[in-house]
Amino acid sequence: MSKEGKKKGSCLKTLLIIVLALAIIGGIGSTIGGDKDKAQNTTKKTAASTEKTEEQDKSTEPKEEQSATDNSKDDQVPKEYKSALNKAKSYSETMHMSKAGLYDQLTSEYGEKFSAEAAQYAVDTIEADWSANALATAENYNETMHMSKMGLYNQLVSENGEQFTPEEAQYAVDTIEADWNANALATAKNYQDTMDMSPEAIRDQLTSEYGEQFTAEEADYAIANLN
Repeated sequence: MSKEGKKKGSCLKTLLIIVLALAIIGGIGSTIGGDKDKAQNTTKKTAASTEKTEEQDKSTEPKEEQSATDNSKDDQVPKEYKSALNKAKSYSETMHMSKAGLYDQLTSEYGEKFSAEAAQYAVDTIEADWSANALATAENYNETMHMSKMGLYNQLVSENGEQFTPEEAQYAVDTIEADWNANALATAKNYQDTMDMSPEAIRDQLTSEYGEQFTAEEADYAIANLN
């Protein structure tokens, strides 16, 4: 082989070595870069997981603090107040009393004899549906005393009666399923059987504003259907 052929072969060999060296260096760099990216992604995921855990821990803190606060407030309520509240719940559930009527029962010397403060705490704290209580009381009157709509309303709001608010009483008489004609007839028969009243006297009693307060039409129905 000539000297020039040897030089060319030597140069090509040198170039090949350089190319291989660059390829190896590039591969190493790529591997290092990939490992670096994986490490960064792992770090980010770990940080995100840590932040999420911290947020979850924080979210439980207010509930625990709220529970402790509620228990603390409950411990500060006097025993008499708690007893008054328990009595109020019982009366509301069994006798369907109004807020004012319940207060009077709790403080009455003929009732529970709680202090005014304890009774006020009870009626302000109790979870009661006063409109529902008014309706339940109206239904009881309707079944046992066969009252007129107006008479029932007046009984519900009277300070000597049930002491519901006008809104609660109106809800009750508007919602109750009552047959006012049948009530007028039942009341008329009671007057006839127990007091021997004449039909006209019964009519007057049924429609009187100081009596039963039925409408004229309801009274007419009752008189027409008397035996």
